[in-house]
Amino acid sequence: MPGVNARSGDRRVDLAAITQAASRETGGVPAGLLGGYLPAVLGAASSGRRLAAAELAEYARSGERAAESGVALRGLVDLYLSATWRLWRELPGDTGSPAALRAAGLAVLRAADDAVAAAAGGFERAYLSVARREEAERREFFEDLLSGRGGVGDLLARGERLGLRLAGPHQVMLAGTGGYGGGGSPTGTHIDAVVAEAAAPSSSLVLSRHGRLVVIVGSTGGDEADRVARALDRALGHRAGSGPADASEPGAEGPPPWRIAIGRYYPGPSGVVRSYDEAADALDVAQRLGLPDPVVRAADLLIYQVLLRDRAAITDLVRTLLTPLARARGGAGPLLATLAAYYARGGVAAAAARDLHVSVRTVTYRLARVRKLTGRDPARSPDALALQVAVIGARMLDWPATRLERE
Repeated sequence: MPGVNARSGDRRVDLAAITQAASRETGGVPAGLLGGYLPAVLGAASSGRRLAAAELAEYARSGERAAESGVALRGLVDLYLSATWRLWRELPGDTGSPAALRAAGLAVLRAADDAVAAAAGGFERAYLSVARREEAERREFFEDLLSGRGGVGDLLARGERLGLRLAGPHQVMLAGTGGYGGGGSPTGTHIDAVVAEAAAPSSSLVLSRHGRLVVIVGSTGGDEADRVARALDRALGHRAGSGPADASEPGAEGPPPWRIAIGRYYPGPSGVVRSYDEAADALDVAQRLGLPDPVVRAADLLIYQVLLRDRAAITDLVRTLLTPLARARGGAGPLLATLAAYYARGGVAAAAARDLHVSVRTVTYRLARVRKLTGRDPARSPDALALQVAVIGARMLDWPATRLERE
């Protein structure tokens, strides 16, 4: 340590002892991060000078080393401030006049301010660089996982470095906005911390892909994904400027600002890929249907995915049953909305009317128009099933806003 026995007036100050004491007080933050700070402060106190650019650059490099070695910014700042007050305590008080004492104090405070600002600036620059590298590593690993590049052993080893034990079962969840990729991905230390805390003691990994948040969670107890989804829903709801969506409220207007889809859990690297595909399909289906639930599970939406797999059949069903509705005054839209609300409420016209903010008479009139135009009775069981599936298919195909594909 430079200036181990620096002289201040007629006193000798043990800078090494001060440095070690400050390191202990901050919980073991490396004393070397102070560099030549204490001799520089001592010189500033005696001469009133400002810290030189070369000295500030040294402290900025100390901040960079702290970030790269995992030292918290709070610990780094505490190290500098603790060393500062310990040094001030050792300085002589008989400086000759109150004005001289005040000048020395101001010089020490100014030096501490400049040094801490330089160290924090270096820390932030290095931290952002480390965060970018880690995010790039996560994305590269996940892309290789999805594409099958690299052997299983390599993927297991890389996953282990990132905190995942891929040999065991894992679940994948996706979080996306109403528009595909339109809201950006809210990755960052806050989201990482939320996920890690909710998943503990299971492992987890957070990354972004195509504007969606991807979360991989180890599944040992079986409820980790549900805990993470609830915590993530609260965090994303607050980011969007509102609380979590209340999916239980009848007639909730529109989809939530963020939606989370959970795939089922499977073991091994291929299991992560399978769970990811399920979560992606579930998120797509939930967005197409405009479901009010902020959290959806692939297992609960299998019937819709079955419909999408036979796109030709569902398109034919919509064309056969629902295109006659386009002849109605106002088009097919109001009649489709009425059918959807009617079936969502178990065939109770009064409840559907409340959801649609129309009178019961309007609902019964529209149902009668559906019966006349399609030849199917919405209240009769065989016809009701066919109409309900067709309405679901229309929403998944975005009809009538999007033209149906030609056979």
